[in-house]
Amino acid sequence: MNEGRERPGEIVTDIPARLDRLPWSRFHTLVVVALGVTWILDGLEVTLAGAVSGALKESPVLRFTNTEVGMAGAAYLAGAVIGAVFFGWLTDRLGRKKLFTITVLVYLSATAATAFSWNLWSFLLFRFLTGMGIGGEYTAINSAIQELVPARVRGWTDLVINGSFWVGAAIGGVAAIIVLDPAFVSPDMGWRLAFFIGAVLGLIIMFLRQWIPESPRWLMSHGRIADAERIVAHIESFSPPQPAAKLPTLTLRPRSRTPMREVAHTLFVTHRPRTLVALALMSSQAFFYNAIFFTYALVLTDFYAVPSNLIGWFILPFAAGNFLGPVLIGRLFDTLGRRPMIAATYILSGLLLAGTGYLFAHELVSASQLTICWSVVFFFASAAASSAYLTVSETYPLEIRALAIAVFYSLGTGLGGVAGPWLFGILIDSGSRMSVFGGYLFGAVLMIAAGLIAWFFAVKAERRSLEDISKPLGAV
Repeated sequence: MNEGRERPGEIVTDIPARLDRLPWSRFHTLVVVALGVTWILDGLEVTLAGAVSGALKESPVLRFTNTEVGMAGAAYLAGAVIGAVFFGWLTDRLGRKKLFTITVLVYLSATAATAFSWNLWSFLLFRFLTGMGIGGEYTAINSAIQELVPARVRGWTDLVINGSFWVGAAIGGVAAIIVLDPAFVSPDMGWRLAFFIGAVLGLIIMFLRQWIPESPRWLMSHGRIADAERIVAHIESFSPPQPAAKLPTLTLRPRSRTPMREVAHTLFVTHRPRTLVALALMSSQAFFYNAIFFTYALVLTDFYAVPSNLIGWFILPFAAGNFLGPVLIGRLFDTLGRRPMIAATYILSGLLLAGTGYLFAHELVSASQLTICWSVVFFFASAAASSAYLTVSETYPLEIRALAIAVFYSLGTGLGGVAGPWLFGILIDSGSRMSVFGGYLFGAVLMIAAGLIAWFFAVKAERRSLEDISKPLGAV
């Protein structure tokens, strides 16, 4: 086994190869649980925000309109956009682990404060700050997962972790059933109590993350080779001793920061085709998901007269389809490959969305049947959306990985996600099923176009080392 060693101004190390050759161990399971809970948290937040929309409209204090409910969803996403960029920049500078605590504290404080909202503008502010915390989580967590999980299972692991969003959605759905039932909680207290659930889960996350180390890859890129070696040795202790072998090494010049000019050149010149893929995948799935899911409760209440306290029951099968998709077909992204699977899931999601929208527009499905249709659509769409995060986080250099995730999450969410809930709020307010169908068709076209772009330009990253996919900027 090669040891990390230094040359004047350079580091020669086999740390990436040592991490990639390890078998799955208890350490990797701990990483999945402790870091994957972030998506459970986001799923909980989004579900509660959607499920309580009826209660927000009925609240004697707030009395929101459909458009104002859409504005709240947009405020959350706008916060996520800004938080991702700001905290992503800090993550590449200060490390993955430090940002774990900062971002979850921002989330905890803001979601608890949401429960005390007294008017539209206070609610929008607290949802904006909650989004900032979640956006920061995306960048720190996605980069850490990529850098700690062996290459041969990186695709499936990343998809399952991102798909765990829907475990949170299910928890949120069940919680909404209880806290929005006037037999248990008064109508104006139920939605306030709902937001405290996220704060409690955030405390559990903080406890779990105390056991997750800093990324050895980040440490080596910043010249802290001794710390990186110590952490890799600790990770290796969870597995049986590996056979002696001469592993490939990496030579790089450590750096404490990367100038923004170099970041921009890397993203938009050196890796321009990858950037096209990343932007197409992120923006289309953001519109697809946020437009539909943030306003699903409004569709049920306005077009099917479903009571707001029963919305959670409709969320559960929806969430099940979303979680099972990455779990059951996620391994194909590591075996059949990224390009065919990304293209297939995106295109199929778009076609199924158009078909479901047609059934809805022509009143051919009941509320329960519509939910079943969405469960089928999002079985594939969940894997597609998760693959967008996988693509962005594994195809850019180590030194700017977190910021690259932030940039494309922000651009994608800004282009597709923030406008989606607001637009669909207006379409639903029109009372026209055909207007809503037009929004669904637009989302379908975006997904199909993104799938075609992935087919022609996506990187074949399956089972390859991160450093092989994209050489670090400091590589010699």
